[in-house]
Amino acid sequence: MSNSIFLATTDVYSGKSLVSVGITELILRRTNKVGVFRPVITRAPEEGRDKNIDLLLTHFRLPLDYEETFAFSQREADELIAHGGYDTFLDRIIEKYKALERKCDFILCIGSDLEGDGSVFEFDINADVARNLGCPVLIVTSGVGRDPDAIANTVRSTHDTLLERGSHLLGAIVNRADPPAVNDIRLALQEALPENNLLLSVIPANLVLSRPTVAEIAEHLDAEVLYGGTHLDKLAYQYLVIAMQVHNFLLHLTENSLLITPGDRSDVILSALQAHQSKHYPQIAGMVLTGGLKPAPAVARLLDGLPDLVPILSVETNTFDTATRMAAVRSYITSENRAKIALSLELFEEFVDTRALLSQVLAVQPRGITPKMFLYNLVQQARSDRKHIVLPEGNDERILRAAEVLANRDIVDLTILGNPTEIWSSIQRLGLQIDPGQVQVVEPAHSPWFQDFAETLVELRKHKGVNMDMATDLMCDVSYFGTMMVYKGLADGMVSGAAHTTQHTIRPALQFVKTKPDVSVVSSVFFMALPDKVLVYGDCAVVPNPTAPELAAIAISSADTARAFGIDPLVAMLSYSTGESGQGADVERVREATLLARQRRPDLKLEGPMQYDAAVDPETAAKKLPGSAVAGRATVFIFPDLNTGNNTYKAVQRETGAIAIGPVLQGLNKPVNDLSRGCTVDDIINTVVITAIQSQHA
Repeated sequence: MSNSIFLATTDVYSGKSLVSVGITELILRRTNKVGVFRPVITRAPEEGRDKNIDLLLTHFRLPLDYEETFAFSQREADELIAHGGYDTFLDRIIEKYKALERKCDFILCIGSDLEGDGSVFEFDINADVARNLGCPVLIVTSGVGRDPDAIANTVRSTHDTLLERGSHLLGAIVNRADPPAVNDIRLALQEALPENNLLLSVIPANLVLSRPTVAEIAEHLDAEVLYGGTHLDKLAYQYLVIAMQVHNFLLHLTENSLLITPGDRSDVILSALQAHQSKHYPQIAGMVLTGGLKPAPAVARLLDGLPDLVPILSVETNTFDTATRMAAVRSYITSENRAKIALSLELFEEFVDTRALLSQVLAVQPRGITPKMFLYNLVQQARSDRKHIVLPEGNDERILRAAEVLANRDIVDLTILGNPTEIWSSIQRLGLQIDPGQVQVVEPAHSPWFQDFAETLVELRKHKGVNMDMATDLMCDVSYFGTMMVYKGLADGMVSGAAHTTQHTIRPALQFVKTKPDVSVVSSVFFMALPDKVLVYGDCAVVPNPTAPELAAIAISSADTARAFGIDPLVAMLSYSTGESGQGADVERVREATLLARQRRPDLKLEGPMQYDAAVDPETAAKKLPGSAVAGRATVFIFPDLNTGNNTYKAVQRETGAIAIGPVLQGLNKPVNDLSRGCTVDDIINTVVITAIQSQHA
């Protein structure tokens, strides 16, 4: 049992980034106090941040200073060891590690990259460091270009070498394995390492992870970006050197290829851009113009007037040298590449026995429910009963990026509303990995459902004077069309608001989806994911000045929402005074709401009025409300009005770094949820997952 892991690679480019992302995600479900440590980093700090450390710190928002996460640069380590300072070298590593250990419940140690000439010596040092730090070792090796027996022999010899040096072995992960050989490699590992307590996993190679982005290519070539700087995250699947005439080279274009051609080949530049726009040719990732030659002024003027160009890079080297240098480009998983991170997590979950990793080798104990564990549980709950969600705002880039993650992680079925040609063009332009079979794209006005939807709206709203002409106009609106999909059972829920107001999003739902029979008011909650727990805040987005009956209804809905998402509802009715100490119209309203809620739902643990400090702090609660079942440990907080609730959730979010998930609408017959127009891709993903779970309880 341990609270650390040391990743030791057997060769260069073994895919330790994927493994480190998977392990960090796994441990963050149990504790937020996770650290990353590299005894030796390849580049000096002034040359930029280490890629592995930067990925983990940035993506997972680990609250660590970069300087805390390593002991030496490679140059510093080499100089110190060369001058007989090996003991000093180890002492410094232990000192830095122990300082980090005091702040963290778990530390992921990542060994050196084995890129230098002395890779065998480096491996010995890694083994010595792991032993001195007391970290159990997980071997990470590459399966590229090797048969199952060769891989198993490498792992066995590495295993034996580490044992001879006094290391404790957890097991081995073979990464980037040939997909058809995964089972054969696993069997070969089991035969070579029959020890029952070893974790042995094989992760297949994946095209998306192995291909570099145009940004990585530009950095490697020290290229100047002439055009398309906003699309440098596109993946380059293949490099094509173009020396043929136009009618010949077009026949050789492949999907997401990067074209290499002299900068004075205006015919190639313009025809490639035209092919990229044509539905008869595959889309390209971009172009690299060689020889220090840039498009002629007339061509440059033409390009300047074209919108949304693919990346076009310029380099000083000739075509042959450029192509040779590009062959050496290595792809990395970076914090900016959300698709690669999501795919890495999916592969790790699928091919690594994470349950064994947690139960057999890690001593990290859960601390309440962390945000990662809460979000992980939500995804698993959504997957357990897969639902269909409609996203009306298909023209928003954030929606498409969220759809990529949701589709590729098999969380929900999706319908995206908008012009199919424009949406699929945007998906390709953004370099997103969405297969046409994964999502349904529907244009409301040309949908076979359109006439039926309009007729249904007339029937539902004729008492409000809605006629066929009005219904036809309204059904062209994506919010109305998406909501009608939910009403008619063609979708289980809707998420909108990235490009529309709250009123625009929820008005159709209020008009014909309507509230549940026992609910008098539609309200909202935020899930506030604090470092070691998740709280529910309501209402912070919908009802400005609730009456006492409305406050009672909000409290009951919020408690039911909390329970549906695995949170035991202990409901605090908040006010500016606690218990019987205060008087005034506002506190009396909360007191009345508390009584009404108790009468309607005597099963709930609900108390009020109380101040926020009495709701969260056991010592304050013992003084102000002794013997209370809620005070001091409340999980659901009902604010007296929208002004208080909205400001409080934002203050807590800003001051504590909490993740605020919401607003989540509650009380409707079927779930429709509103996004903030400033929402992130993660906000959209989380809201879709929550909407799917709500539909499971509808």
